[in-house]
Parts: sequence; C-alpha cells; structure tokens
Amino acid sequence: MMLPQFYVDDVIKRSIEEDINYIDLATDLLLDDDKKARAEFVAKDDGIIAGIDIALRVFRLLDDTIVTERLISDGTAVKKGDIISSVEGSVKTILKGERTALNLLNHLSGVATATGRLVAEAKKYGKARIVDTRKTTPGLRALEKYAVTAGGGFNHRFNLSDAAMLKDNHIDAYGSITKAVQTLRSKIGHMAKIEVEARTMEDMLEAIECGADVIMLDNMNCEQMAECVKVCSGRAVLEASGNIDINTVGAVAATGVDIISSGAITHSAKVLDISLKIRK
Repeated sequence: MMLPQFYVDDVIKRSIEEDINYIDLATDLLLDDDKKARAEFVAKDDGIIAGIDIALRVFRLLDDTIVTERLISDGTAVKKGDIISSVEGSVKTILKGERTALNLLNHLSGVATATGRLVAEAKKYGKARIVDTRKTTPGLRALEKYAVTAGGGFNHRFNLSDAAMLKDNHIDAYGSITKAVQTLRSKIGHMAKIEVEARTMEDMLEAIECGADVIMLDNMNCEQMAECVKVCSGRAVLEASGNIDINTVGAVAATGVDIISSGAITHSAKVLDISLKIRK
C-alpha cells in the first residue's frame, strides 16, 4: 500500500461504525465467542484486484488475533474461481467484517478493472496515459485513485490545490484565456502548473501562446484532436477529455494526445464480483 495507514484505518473505522452500530443482532446473539473458522475471498469474475490489504485490515481492526493471508497482490489479474486471500480466527469477527471488507474490495477492484481495460485498449493505438478525474465518491477519493494506479492508470490532480485548471466557466467569468493565465501566473507558486480547457483550435493556440502547461481538448471529435496534436507540435501537454469509454478510447489514443482522462473509471465502474466463503 502506498496510502498512509492512518487514512486507510479512518475510512475502515467509519465504515464499520456505519454497519455494526452497537450490535450485530444475528452474529452476537447466535454464535459463541470461542467458535473459530477460516474464510477465503474468491473471485467470481475476471478482473484486476485492488484493495486486498484494505479488506484484510478490516478484520485486524476488529480483532488483532485474526490471522490473514494475502495470496494475490493488488494490480494482479484474476480469473473466476481464483482464491485471493484468507482470514482465520473468530467466526464472529469474520462475519462482522465481511460486508465492509467486500464493499471496499469489490468497488476498488472494479475501478482497477475498468482502468485496466482502457489502458489495454489505448496501448493498441498510441502512447497516451489513462488518468482519472475528481469525479470520485466523497470520502473515498484517495482509495479510488490508488485503485486507478493498480489498474495501470495514472492520477490527475487529487484536489483543487494540486494545480490550477481553468475550465470554461473560469474563462467565461474572467474574460479570456490569456488574461486568466497571466493573472494566475503572477500569483501562483513556482511549483504549480496551469491547465486550460480548450473548446476550439483557437482556444488551444491562445493557451499555448500565453504559456499554459497543459491543455485539455474538451469534447472534441477525433479529427479535431488529431489536428490540434499536429499544430501544437509538442509545445504543451495535450489532454483529451469527454465521453471516454472502451468503445472510444482507441480512436482517441490514435490521435496522438498525451493524456486521456476518464471520470467513468471511478464514478461508473462496475464492481468486481468477489465473495467471502467460510470453509467448513
């Protein structure tokens, strides 16, 4: 894991508190404290795993006597039926942590899988990086962006403080691309980059002339993007954005853009079906 443990633990604790509240009516009233069991996480579909250490951490936070074993690392492709990891110890702990662990593991693996599919398709046609956006689940952004990297993608800015992105509303509100970039450049720190959203070739040329570091080609068709790549000739990093999915990413990559950003890999990723099975 490259995420701070305190952050991961905080997410898990909030999730457990939401799910268990005061008591697990079925588990606490039905089972003895000393009953032990072994359970395994099993893939029920093909995909890429992300969040396995997070899922296992759920059980350790509930009960530090639980024994966990990770059999597959994040970023690994799995097939239906593959055993991903196991937990062994108090059956009460296993049952109480099951849903929280699966919610996180299934969702993050879904993000990794969706990312991996775009990465694989884009590589057939060009060298563009697949990156995420800020269209993430509130409270889970860092986890989802971590899952993107497990799927072979890269991260865009994590928040509004990472870089200045001038979108159409910023530009329309301020007056022009040039005025906005010049004003920002006079105030912004030397470590921060400026990205400008371009809706037309003219927007892109203006952004280049006033020194934008990155230019987002927003909702352009492939012919327009290919022409922008040719005219830009490496003077700025070009990012393609808008309606990116498995059906369109190849054609977009073929235009020669440097970056392809997709909100769908986080906000619309289908969960990867994984179950937790107690072995009798």
